[in-house]
Amino acid sequence: MSWSAYFPYLLVMAGVTYLIRMLPMTVYRREIRSVFIRSFLHYVPYSVLGAMTFPDVLYATGSLWTALAGLAAAVVMAWRGRSLLTVAIGACLAVAAAQGLMLLA
Repeated sequence: MSWSAYFPYLLVMAGVTYLIRMLPMTVYRREIRSVFIRSFLHYVPYSVLGAMTFPDVLYATGSLWTALAGLAAAVVMAWRGRSLLTVAIGACLAVAAAQGLMLLA
């Protein structure tokens, strides 16, 4: 792609990104007091991250069964309050163990 075609796309992307971040701060200068809106805004980043990563979790290993093993291990460890690094390592180990069991069978 040539620079003359790329530059307008870059400007539009930068402008939209800036507006999304700048408009809430300029429009709503007072503290948000609604409990519903505050709780909604608190959980939006988690729900967006989950919606973006969850589908890829099921296709990351190449086998649905090993992906489900890693997902189950991650959910159990997260439910028990483990740290993010511990959950990630545990899920990777569960996937490796499931793949090893599939190779033996």
